[in-house]
Amino acid sequence: MDTMSAHTTIAYQGHQGAYSHLACRQVHPELTPKACESFVDAMFMVERGEAQLAMIPLENSTAGRVEEIYRLMPKTRLHVIGEHFEPVNHCLLALPGSKLEDIKTVSSHPQALAQCADNLRSLGIDPIAALDTAGSAAELAELRQPGHAAIASSLAAELYGLEILQENFQDKTGNTTRFMILSRDQMIPTLEPDVRYITSLMFRVRNMPAALYKALGGFATNGVNMIKLESYMASETMTVSSFHLDIEGHPHQQAMKFAMQELNFFAEEVRVIGTYEAHPFRFSHLKLEL
Repeated sequence: MDTMSAHTTIAYQGHQGAYSHLACRQVHPELTPKACESFVDAMFMVERGEAQLAMIPLENSTAGRVEEIYRLMPKTRLHVIGEHFEPVNHCLLALPGSKLEDIKTVSSHPQALAQCADNLRSLGIDPIAALDTAGSAAELAELRQPGHAAIASSLAAELYGLEILQENFQDKTGNTTRFMILSRDQMIPTLEPDVRYITSLMFRVRNMPAALYKALGGFATNGVNMIKLESYMASETMTVSSFHLDIEGHPHQQAMKFAMQELNFFAEEVRVIGTYEAHPFRFSHLKLEL
């Protein structure tokens, strides 16, 4: 890939029309999305300078965390420069001219099928597990099997010439995926007083009693809010736990400086992987409660 193309490319995992593809169009419509077979391929395209950014899912409100990403990040030198929350709107897709009552089978990723299980049951449609949502839509458009449908995004319907029989086909509303936007270059935003920031970091604790408690104590004593803490086994020996931590704060704030001093004293291999503006979705539910 030439240098010019790399600067205008954003990589993602999945087929064209995947929810990651949709997130790319929402956040960076000026960039050209590049479909990759795996998370590794997408992330290392950025690592090698073949893409400017990567859009990678980190967690889903229904399915939980994407555990593979936590193990991949330490193997790269990538930085998190932003986050995006994408509402998952599952659509029931069929060939043009199809009617809902004609649909007997549907294929999609197992997680999508599970999220639409009640609706499928009520309509008497048999689910068939597939590798992903958009891939199911692509296969439907290619094989053109009558009476068969796919569960995928509205973008997949647009790209593969399929008809949306029903939008918001999931059983429960509010299903949302959090993506992180990865870059080879570090981009710490300028600290502004009225902006809320998230800082993501990775670390291992020292081999001593209460090490995790002591490492994180500085955030409590300095009034820094910890948003997310994930543990994962980074070594093949299964003896050492590594941690991913998201905190609300900016490294240039004094409270953060004090908290990070304590973390560095009690932890090993501390690596700040990004500071970025908090996505408005994080605080939208707070406004509703007020």
